[in-house]
Amino acid sequence: MKEEIGKRIKNIRENMGMTKEDLAKLLGISGQYLGMVEHGKSYLSVEKLKILCDFTNLSSDFILFGKDYNLPNNTKNILSEFTEEQLKAGCDTLQKLALLIKKL
Repeated sequence: MKEEIGKRIKNIRENMGMTKEDLAKLLGISGQYLGMVEHGKSYLSVEKLKILCDFTNLSSDFILFGKDYNLPNNTKNILSEFTEEQLKAGCDTLQKLALLIKKL
């Protein structure tokens, strides 16, 4: 479990374009300790996890367990930026793609 949490934290950091040192400074820990966390050798404290959640706007459920219960809300927010015509075209494309995959 430690390894999985560490991998998620590393992926989060890399997706944000941050170095280990940058994220470690934000969390108030050393880069070496963050490296241990990312390699599954240690954990973040609850306080540091909260800082990471607040900074990334990710839930602790996602960081700890890989579960994103906010996905429906996130999806709704993203989709609200598209017009009705764009949504219909996207759904049509997904339907065609699903049929194509089914045939393979």
